[in-house]
Amino acid sequence: MLETKTAAFTFVKQGIFYFSRRVPSDLSHHYDTDRISYSLRTKSAVVANTRATRAALQLDEHWYHLRVQDVDLPGKHRLRCQSQSALSLQTPQAGTEQNTVTLSEAVGIYLRLKGSGRPVTFHRAAERSCGYVIDICGDKDITAYTKKDANAFRDNLIERKLAGSSITRIFGTVRSIINFAASETGIDMNNPFGKVYFDRKAGVEERAPLPLDTIRKLQCECRNLDDELRWLVALVADTGMRLAEAAGLLRDDLKLDDPVPHLVVQEHSWRRLKTASSSRKVPLVGSALWAAKRVLQTETGSKFAFPRYNKTETTNANSASAALNKWIKQYGPESCTMHSFRHSMRDRLRAVECPADIVDQIGGWQTEGVGQSYGSGYPLEILSKWLNTAA
Repeated sequence: MLETKTAAFTFVKQGIFYFSRRVPSDLSHHYDTDRISYSLRTKSAVVANTRATRAALQLDEHWYHLRVQDVDLPGKHRLRCQSQSALSLQTPQAGTEQNTVTLSEAVGIYLRLKGSGRPVTFHRAAERSCGYVIDICGDKDITAYTKKDANAFRDNLIERKLAGSSITRIFGTVRSIINFAASETGIDMNNPFGKVYFDRKAGVEERAPLPLDTIRKLQCECRNLDDELRWLVALVADTGMRLAEAAGLLRDDLKLDDPVPHLVVQEHSWRRLKTASSSRKVPLVGSALWAAKRVLQTETGSKFAFPRYNKTETTNANSASAALNKWIKQYGPESCTMHSFRHSMRDRLRAVECPADIVDQIGGWQTEGVGQSYGSGYPLEILSKWLNTAA
């Protein structure tokens, strides 16, 4: 609800300024919404006005480019447009002037070519990371950025008290986008956002595994409470799955009638997998087998094993994480999270002297070596034996 209008293209909600602008009707076919609206992340009217004005100017320029695509304009084929759907850049031929591309255009190239079918978080990370660079250093040609710009960007992220792991992720995204755009447009350059020094461990909390007695206590509570949230915890506890992998399962992914009861971790349109090795079959033992049975015994009318977290186009693993992390902290160390079960499974399998390549197959971890890509891996019977020993 619009509470207070204070400047062009802004409104205030709970003290925070938001940008809001209607998409022109003649360009509506380029968008999936009729209004562009987002938080300006400030309570200052002066700062909000500056950011909103800049956003409005960027949109005006972008809409101009969209409109000229629809007219018979001389030299139209030479235009560079920031629109992902219409962007078409040619690699320069020998002896011709090298293409130039701004960072915002580089994001468009990257998402157009690599963003198809990727989750919204992929697009958001690319736009947000490069947006930080543009806020600090400006939207320059990618060849115009210097090491001084990269260092200023690093210093700003540190001043905002981001953890070393977050800074590493942001720099990695920016570096990848610039390298990809340079390659696509035939630009030969040294990326200044590479080899930037900072403490990668600063502010990073080690994710400790859950003690075995805590796991047993949690599994007991799961059986006592016996609801959808606790089935999800129990399933993760004795499989070592990533929470998103479990939350996005279909009921059909649970194979209880097989000689070796197991679940199938496979990519779905609503939940992508982290790596290629994440696609796997995991035997169901202990609390995980109990949880799978309870899921299939309960008729919900949904195809999903956990419909609570699959009400939109993508699995809401963040919501699951927030709810379950809060619950398990009542029984374990303050630092424990749902991901701690994954660390614990690795230790539990080590404790029974399970071979490392079997551990990797169960958890969907990448195993090094060319030979590991040959064959179909260990049969379910072998995986089940080791999981039963650990459970």
